[in-house]
Order: sequence, then C-alpha cells, then structure tokens
Amino acid sequence: MLAQVEQLMRVAAEELVTAVNSVKRGKLEDAKAATTAVRDLRAAYFVVMDERGKVEKLRKQVAGAVGTGTLDLSAARDEIGRRLARLRDAATG
Repeated sequence: MLAQVEQLMRVAAEELVTAVNSVKRGKLEDAKAATTAVRDLRAAYFVVMDERGKVEKLRKQVAGAVGTGTLDLSAARDEIGRRLARLRDAATG
C-alpha cells in the first residue's frame, strides 16, 4: 500500500512541476492542474502518514506482546528447576 501511494505521490509531484512550469510560461489555464496536483499530493501524504502510524502501532503491539519489560527471577528459577528435573528423569529412565 505504501509503495503504491508513494508512486502516486511521485506522479502528482511531476504533474505539479509540469503545471507550475506551464503557468510560469504564461499558460494560466494550467493553474487548475496545479491545484489538482497539490490536492492529490496532500491526500496521498495523509494516507502515507496514516499507514505509517498504523504500522508503528502494530510494531509496538508486537513488541509489547513479546515481554512486559520485567523479569520474574523466581518464576525463571522454578522453570529451570522443572526442566532440569525432566532432563534428569529422561537420563535415568
């Protein structure tokens, strides 16, 4: 989605430059094309910013799901003990 919007932004930017250059050469009827290109660029910009915000929010959610930022050493010690006990049982059994 972002790549498509970026492509649309490039096209709108090219159209804007063409229209502005045309207006500078005295073709005032191309001012409408410049206005349309600016509107298209603005709309594409807001879509890109919205999508980037969604991606960043998703990244934060995924990172938050990985860990809470605190380490429960007691629980870790208990888990290590259980795993060692299973290894001992497997080795003797």
